[in-house]
Amino acid sequence: MDVMGLADQPGAYADASMDAHEDLIARARRGDEEAFRLIFERYTRPVISFIFYMVSDRTLSEELAQETFVRAYKSLGALRDETKLSTWLFGIAKNVVRESLRASRRRAQSVELDNQTVLEIRDERESPAGKLLDRELSRMISLALLKLDEDKRLIFTLKVYQQRSYDEISEITGFSIPKIRNDLHRARREMRRQLSAYLGDKR
Repeated sequence: MDVMGLADQPGAYADASMDAHEDLIARARRGDEEAFRLIFERYTRPVISFIFYMVSDRTLSEELAQETFVRAYKSLGALRDETKLSTWLFGIAKNVVRESLRASRRRAQSVELDNQTVLEIRDERESPAGKLLDRELSRMISLALLKLDEDKRLIFTLKVYQQRSYDEISEITGFSIPKIRNDLHRARREMRRQLSAYLGDKR
């Protein structure tokens, strides 16, 4: 199944309401590609956005998103609670990203970033942080994120950019809420430290 190709095809369920959520998943479980297409269309941009903030590479983000949806398609039967489809998808994406990072530690801390990429890849939902970003600050934030350790980057991305609750982050990552709070506090402090010179120059 060409998962990424789904975005280019019209879906028969494009107007499905949230009331049909469980039925949509049931259809997808039975192999209905039109139903899975709608799931893909709803979640592909948030998933790519999440992955991008973890790896800062647009092409790699799209490749890992494709792998995420391929795995999701193959394992829909493992989804126990249809109301938590989003959390389940992000859990798969998290695992895919971690496997990629561990398989290839080739990224240097000095990364060439296309300034426009950060703006183009941003999730359609406007996050509070997103409204404040210009191109240069986007580049600086991407570089600062890469300097966080993997756990802190994951937690920071889910909380700040994906606006997930502590409970949702715990479900996605398997981390305890005290660890999440502690790592988020440290990540924010480290991000402020790394960006302080830039922000100070702009004031």
